[in-house]
Amino acid sequence: MPLTVAVQMDPIEHIKIAGDTTFALLLEAKKRGHALVYWTPDRLSMRDGAVVARAQDLTVQDVEGAHATLGTPRRIVLADEVDVVLMRQDPPFDLAYITASHLLERVHPKVLVINDPAHVRNAPEKIFVTEFPHLMPPTLISRDKEEIQDFRREHGAVVMKPLHGHGGAAVVRLMPDDPNFGSLFDLFSVTFREPWVIQKFLPRITEGDKRILLVDGEARGAINRVPAAGDIRSNMVRGGGAVATQLTDKEREICETIGPHLKRMGLVLVGIDVIDGLLTEINVTSPTGVRAVKKLGGPDVAVDVWDAIEAKRG
Repeated sequence: MPLTVAVQMDPIEHIKIAGDTTFALLLEAKKRGHALVYWTPDRLSMRDGAVVARAQDLTVQDVEGAHATLGTPRRIVLADEVDVVLMRQDPPFDLAYITASHLLERVHPKVLVINDPAHVRNAPEKIFVTEFPHLMPPTLISRDKEEIQDFRREHGAVVMKPLHGHGGAAVVRLMPDDPNFGSLFDLFSVTFREPWVIQKFLPRITEGDKRILLVDGEARGAINRVPAAGDIRSNMVRGGGAVATQLTDKEREICETIGPHLKRMGLVLVGIDVIDGLLTEINVTSPTGVRAVKKLGGPDVAVDVWDAIEAKRG
């Protein structure tokens, strides 16, 4: 049965479709005959308890620069006019993001929201992962200077990054006795009110940071993201390159351990990051990698996502 599928995302005219996972999901929805509507997060509202949006009908095609055609804005009541919402705006995971999750929670599960907005809100990516410490490198979440210094003395080289950062921004490596620590601590202190993440540095990051996509708790595809020369960040928006890969036994064990938790929480599409067999992040807000996996000869994970969504809609 055709569904009315809404996508809540950043301005669609600005995306780069060749690597955009949201666009891959929209293309697959179109193939299946679903009707598409679109809005940006600032056009989501709640009036007298009813969640509404200033939405536009959307058609898509896989043509760069002519990829989206939008209809005239109209006001819709989500509970009455939408079957599925893809919550796909990019982080930062800030109060605006949290507020959007509260509004969409009001209509879920009558309107199926992917991913479940309450569990997205309660699973900040760099905190949620700490529920599985036995799968992770040594990790500290703190803004206490002495606690950080103790961690550095124990583990030597560390990586320090914002707790709610994204896309590799402000990720730095600190060597033992690094003279830049004091200045970096001061900079983080005035820039971020929340604690930070400090992790033991994994030298094999030079060999890649594997992004594994799970659908309804099952591993469906992976790419290995290799940092550019002179950088420790493998994010493709920071110059990292994607190469084809296969899962190791250790990586399959990680997926089998966390998968049931993801499925129970209604986190249909999740991207995890693994370095040298150690889990570093669980990405639930707007995971990426679907188009890269397919481009490098892997499966079309968008098909798996829509199979899961249609099964949930009955």
